Amino acid sequence: MDSHISIEHLYQKEIANSEKLRSLVLIGLLAAEAVVLLVIYIFYQDHYLQLFRTHLALYAILIFTLIIIFYEVGIHYLVSKRYHWLILNEKVFGYFTSLSEVTLLTILLVFIVEFSEQTMILQAPATLTYFIFIVLSTLRLKFNLSVITGIVAAAEYIFVNVYYSTFYYQFNFDPGLNKPIGVQYLGQGLILIITGIAAGFVADLIRKKMNISWENIQQKNEVIDLFGQQISTKIAENVIKSHNELAGIKKQVCIMFLDIRDFTPFVEKSRPEEVVSYLNKLFGFMIEIVQKYDGVINQFLGDGFMATFGAPVSLVNSSQRATLASIEIVKKVNAETESGNIQKTRIGIGLHYDEAITGNIGSELRKQYSITGRVVIIASRIEQLNKKFNSQLLISDEVFTQIDQDLKNRFVSLGYSSVKGSEQGVLLYKLVEEFENEEIIVKY
Repeated sequence: MDSHISIEHLYQKEIANSEKLRSLVLIGLLAAEAVVLLVIYIFYQDHYLQLFRTHLALYAILIFTLIIIFYEVGIHYLVSKRYHWLILNEKVFGYFTSLSEVTLLTILLVFIVEFSEQTMILQAPATLTYFIFIVLSTLRLKFNLSVITGIVAAAEYIFVNVYYSTFYYQFNFDPGLNKPIGVQYLGQGLILIITGIAAGFVADLIRKKMNISWENIQQKNEVIDLFGQQISTKIAENVIKSHNELAGIKKQVCIMFLDIRDFTPFVEKSRPEEVVSYLNKLFGFMIEIVQKYDGVINQFLGDGFMATFGAPVSLVNSSQRATLASIEIVKKVNAETESGNIQKTRIGIGLHYDEAITGNIGSELRKQYSITGRVVIIASRIEQLNKKFNSQLLISDEVFTQIDQDLKNRFVSLGYSSVKGSEQGVLLYKLVEEFENEEIIVKY
């Protein structure tokens, strides 16, 4: 079992919750039924006695209601306190409770007929209680259980009717009543079976919907495992939709490398808690900005990080987004420095756009989403050239050609620079310092 809750465990937990809900619903419905019967009896005593000639039927129904209520209270307690027992005995428990409830109702009908010497109760609304048990069986989310509940209810109902119609009328035991037509209770039994089948289909549909929902949860958990807090909710949703892209493909991406200047001297003269606080302040707003433009921070490098725009989810004009994010980071660092929220800080950012190989690398025990290829190496080398040009943002020509004209106007060409890993050198553009703090209109 993995670190997240398995689908089976979620299902078992939902079944337990459904059992508790089912018990509460039955308690409420049967209590309401008892109250309604008492009200009807109070207002229609004469009509009641004309039908049943005795109070026995009412007393029996009320006693039965109390028995079922206590029975369901016991079930609710058992499920609440013996949850693990329920998981181990789920099938036995489900069939036992459903069939025992149906059989208790049948015993009630038999009891009333035997002691009142009348079969009227077999055609009375009390028999519709079978439908309550069948419908509520859907909460157990098992097709077979609902169908069997319907079949058992139909079989017991038909058997009781056939038995008493044959026995009573053969010996004229209840001559005052019209003999029920056989097709009538056969038809009612058929409806009980059909209701069980319909309830089974509903239960099966609910279970399938739940499984789909839990599979989505598992996929989201996989994304969380893979990316931690590197990605925004928006990207996480897109990763789930395009889950096959995690297997390993080639993608056009824009890579960002960011480095904090003069970090080593700061570490040497500062206390550990000061270093951590400083990094948290810087990385806090940097992460927000990267995610704002749908970038993913792949690695923290102590005094910097690597971010990707265009993987794992493809983006429209990833270079434009990466450039906007970089300018906003530079602007924010300058603003925080000027306001005194952080010590005087300069950064270096390098951007390069090219093809990369993306996908999960590792084993079943540990996997990491990785971006590899020449684009990563060149972006890292470009970032290092910020020291040479005393700049905070350098972009390659591959990035420059894809950004809009408003952004291009903020950069100046530095010509070709030799970069380790590139035989021909890289054509670079530098963000003009006067534009580092100027507002920009976001377009991508």
